[in-house]
Amino acid sequence: MSNGVYMVAAKRSAVVPRGGAFANLQPHELAAPIVKALLQDVAIEAAQIDHIVLGNGLSGGGNVARMVGLAAGLSESVPALTVDSQCCGGMDAVQMAMHMIGAGAAQMVLAGGVESYSTSPRRIARGLNGAPDQEYQRPPFAPDATQDPDMLEAAAQLATTRKISRRVQEDFAILSHQKALDAAASQQDEIVPIADVDRDQFTRQLSARLCAKLPMLTGDKETGLTAATTAVEADGAGLCLLVSESVLRAHPQWQDRAVKLCGGISRGSDPAMPALAPIPSIQHILQQLGLSAADISAVEMMEAFAVQAMACLEETDLPLDRTNLGGGALARGHPIGASGAINLVRLFYEMQRCEAGAYGLAAIAGAGGLGSAMVMQK
Repeated sequence: MSNGVYMVAAKRSAVVPRGGAFANLQPHELAAPIVKALLQDVAIEAAQIDHIVLGNGLSGGGNVARMVGLAAGLSESVPALTVDSQCCGGMDAVQMAMHMIGAGAAQMVLAGGVESYSTSPRRIARGLNGAPDQEYQRPPFAPDATQDPDMLEAAAQLATTRKISRRVQEDFAILSHQKALDAAASQQDEIVPIADVDRDQFTRQLSARLCAKLPMLTGDKETGLTAATTAVEADGAGLCLLVSESVLRAHPQWQDRAVKLCGGISRGSDPAMPALAPIPSIQHILQQLGLSAADISAVEMMEAFAVQAMACLEETDLPLDRTNLGGGALARGHPIGASGAINLVRLFYEMQRCEAGAYGLAAIAGAGGLGSAMVMQK
């Protein structure tokens, strides 16, 4: 990037399990209040926004970002882009916004992700030659069916291959919930109340005893996955306001909160092993910036599955004691196209507690063997 890019504000909704308090809200109804809250937070007018970019994976087409922009009161002239790279979409949207500003094509961009699992449309394939229409759960993520496993089954296979026991996975999930419980009060500043919900609804006092009672979803007796070690399907949204260096200089009141976006990358890997997809992205961005895992003060690692997060941390040497300090997706839920953006919102607030000069990293895996990672500096 030829121009410096900064995140000066970030907000999210609470994350609510599918069919819960957000069950009747469309994506634009989840995200528009966050846009309004961001503009109010930094005291700027909607007319100053140059673009809005949002990740979304389940809404069935259209341009969700345009719906959100109009619903939030942005000018009709503000362009909108919706990104579908599944779970990576929210983080990829922020990366695209970063590159827009870095290239000088924009000065202020709203970016993030939104997902309503609850209102996602049913998928129907048209029958041919008189055959009946067929409902299906998801589209293919690789042309070769042998390279396109169910995400749950792929995670179970990873646990078996790496011999990560059910109990070890459960311990990881218990820790995620405990960290989220401990941090719940401090996360109120980042959550925009929607439908009277101002806290993540899935977080609970998870115990080893409760985990032991849960039936396996898939896998073998020793390393199988359960509802405790798999992130619940959820609704939610998260957005960030990105600005150029010149805009930041013109608003000195933002200096104390601003974090610099040092870089981001999306890379592909083996689609048959989607859980490991963030690893090359993390390694590449650290190498590109001349950093090591030891230089990172705060990590937001997506927890679609306990085994996925554990494997990515192990392979990249990122320290668990600096990871998901306020809990992860196992304690919140996984609103597909919003999850990467929510991770970045969480990282923005964790960076506020770090010393000047500290680095933070966020990473996420996506279906089809995609992985995204971003690094920011206080």
